[in-house]
Amino acid sequence: MVKVKYDSVEKRYGDTIAVEDAEVTVEDGEFAVLLGPSGCGKTTTLRCLAGLTKPTDGNIFVDGTDITDVHPKNRNIAMVFQNFALYPHMTVGENIGYPLKIAGVSKEERDRRVEETADILQISELIDRSVGELSGGQRQRVALGRAIVREPAVFLMDEPLANLDAKLKMGMRTRIKRLQRELDVTTLYVTHDQEEAMSLGDKLIVMDKGNVQQVGTGDEIYHQPVNRFVAGFIGSPAMNFLEVEKDGAVVRPSIDGAEFEFELDDDIASAYGTDGTFTLGIRPEHVAVRTTENPRCIPGTVEVTEPLGNEQHIDITFGDLSSEDLQFTVTASGSLSVERGDTVWLEFEQEHLHAFEQSSGERIATEEIVQSKPNVPDS
Repeated sequence: MVKVKYDSVEKRYGDTIAVEDAEVTVEDGEFAVLLGPSGCGKTTTLRCLAGLTKPTDGNIFVDGTDITDVHPKNRNIAMVFQNFALYPHMTVGENIGYPLKIAGVSKEERDRRVEETADILQISELIDRSVGELSGGQRQRVALGRAIVREPAVFLMDEPLANLDAKLKMGMRTRIKRLQRELDVTTLYVTHDQEEAMSLGDKLIVMDKGNVQQVGTGDEIYHQPVNRFVAGFIGSPAMNFLEVEKDGAVVRPSIDGAEFEFELDDDIASAYGTDGTFTLGIRPEHVAVRTTENPRCIPGTVEVTEPLGNEQHIDITFGDLSSEDLQFTVTASGSLSVERGDTVWLEFEQEHLHAFEQSSGERIATEEIVQSKPNVPDS
């Protein structure tokens, strides 16, 4: 069992807090992804575990042992960096085997393990090549091989796909996930790419401004965000937000110039508690777009359409408001025919509504009302 635990870990640089009171546990064999915008502290969190950065406070445990003050080379942890960090004067095989050479492993054993690792990564034919002759994807596999060959207790990966093009990223994501499953090694992976995080991670650790905002599976974080930051960061296009006033079951926008209103179902209205102002959130795929008037729908004007084949994203404004004041993005069928200036009617899938306090951004509903995520057919 190789479990990683951050116990109240903090890292300060003078008066700047890079990581604050991080409490995170990654179970044996789990693939955990540290996710957040640039500068949120995710790489610093990873480097503290690697031993490349020393925490200002708190402790880090691997397999129950406190490694906070253990030298990096004695932690049995392997790290893959964004820039690959390969030695240009060495061949592929020499790059992969270098950690074993430094550790004093015999040449015979090194050669065996390098060949075994190259076979796992399907780069056996590249062993004698110079790394300067390799493509970006091939170099990334060599960097992975150099980590794998050590047979570490924990893998760390710091945005390892950031320098690859979109097609290579897709292929490497699949390869990394399959590799992690086959090796069954506890893995921490840093990225700012939410799609990458959702596709790879057993557990997502969402960070912002040095703080862990939420820990959970991709489904939990997508459907049950604990605050407005998480709700807005996860999902593409991003969740729509609307500042509203609630009066019984009736909800009206609190922004001047938006005069529409709609009625919540009784159980939804009850879940949001007493009347007052709050922030309503709904994801683009949970808004049905209709081209004929409906009393349950909110009228809006099409501003921009973004065709994507079998679906499209549509930006919609309400009343006399400009796109800067209030704009909703919805995901509709690619077969829906609308153009800029058309009037459409929107209906919210109320079981997928979210409510957040305006001041703190914390989620309001005390019970989970979000269910599955089917799209309502367009009409």
